[in-house]
Amino acid sequence: MPSFDARDLNLNISKEELKPLYEVQPLRVLASLLGEWIFIITVIVLCNYWFNPLSYVLAVVLIGSRMHALAVIMHDVSHFRFFKDRRLSDFITDLLVCWPMMINVDSYRKNHLGHHQHLNTDDDPDWMAKLGRSEFKHPQSKSEFIGRLFLYLIGFQGIMDLKWMIGRVNQNKKSPSQKRQILIFYILLFSILTIFGMWKFYLLYWVIPFFTSFLMFQYIRSFAEHFGDLEYTHLLNSTRSVYPSFIESIVVAPYNISYHLEHHLYPGVPYYNLPKLRKILMKDQSYREKAHYSKGYFSGLLREL
Repeated sequence: MPSFDARDLNLNISKEELKPLYEVQPLRVLASLLGEWIFIITVIVLCNYWFNPLSYVLAVVLIGSRMHALAVIMHDVSHFRFFKDRRLSDFITDLLVCWPMMINVDSYRKNHLGHHQHLNTDDDPDWMAKLGRSEFKHPQSKSEFIGRLFLYLIGFQGIMDLKWMIGRVNQNKKSPSQKRQILIFYILLFSILTIFGMWKFYLLYWVIPFFTSFLMFQYIRSFAEHFGDLEYTHLLNSTRSVYPSFIESIVVAPYNISYHLEHHLYPGVPYYNLPKLRKILMKDQSYREKAHYSKGYFSGLLREL
């Protein structure tokens, strides 16, 4: 399969229109990171105060969706869309997103930029890692897909994913300093949890949402981005963008991650400018005719399975 490049499409797009879209707003990104954590803490406090099975299930779904939102912001940071000081940018992102999820942004960046450079080819680490896995096979029935979501909700698929992810992480080995940073983070975290007797909260409101709703939302989005009814003959039909419903835009596609085709064309455009980028691209007739769009994750995507 050939490698794709946006320059090969000959889109009639003005550089003058594109240039302002690359401007980065680091304080906006920082505010979003802190806002997601404030929301997560608020959900934990409210659920603990009015604890019952229904409120807990709702909390797991909400917290998992915000974990997913944090991961989406981290994805933007991997494209250097945060502070100009890369060390500061990566440290904040590691502290607020990656270390709590047992990864680090630099390792993710190496993998993800390889995905962009070699989209859907044998040199694409994401494509090769998922190719042949039953979760990403095409075609598959709606019942198979929905059944997979159920396996995530009960935690089984999340545990299977962890085993798979450990294998992938081992391929992108961390430097000694990165390993020390993660080790120090968890020594401090586990010490705090032990001293203040907060292990129950950590397991209920972080570990369980991580293995259930968070990984489920990640899977839905990951499947939508590069699998299903795609032709893979050029860049415009080798990934899809999705028009999400209001609820889907919150839990499955926060921070404009549904604009995935636009992102692959111009990965330097930060998430908050992707709607403007789409408007510019839609002016081009070739783009309008060839770009792959789906309407909804639980409607359009299901029809394309």
